[in-house]
Amino acid sequence: MAQSDIPLHLSRARQDLEAAESNVRHGFYAVSVTRAYYAMFYAASALLASKGISRSKHGAILAAFGEHFAKTGLIEPNYAKSFGHAFDARLDSDYDITFSADRALAEGVLGDAREFVERVDRYLREAGEL
Repeated sequence: MAQSDIPLHLSRARQDLEAAESNVRHGFYAVSVTRAYYAMFYAASALLASKGISRSKHGAILAAFGEHFAKTGLIEPNYAKSFGHAFDARLDSDYDITFSADRALAEGVLGDAREFVERVDRYLREAGEL
């Protein structure tokens, strides 16, 4: 993944935030959880690209984010926790047919995703990547 992909990843993150917001308004909570997670996924991908790091699997992106940003203090550790929670909620929403996402979960993951994307954007601007 090239550093030139950073703005593309952030643009996609913002699109997924908008989609998550729309889905909450329409009562599609499981879809909202998925889109909010993907906003975080693309934002994390932008961060990794800033360090020349590329991963293809979701769990690997989560782990690399933790290793290279949360554990080093470049990004506060609470963001790794919220990313992990969103990852788990997305797996339940997408793959567990008996799982029923509710409004509280969707709004919680969406709020975390908004904060995550904002924090990533701020980091990348401060680092001169945007």
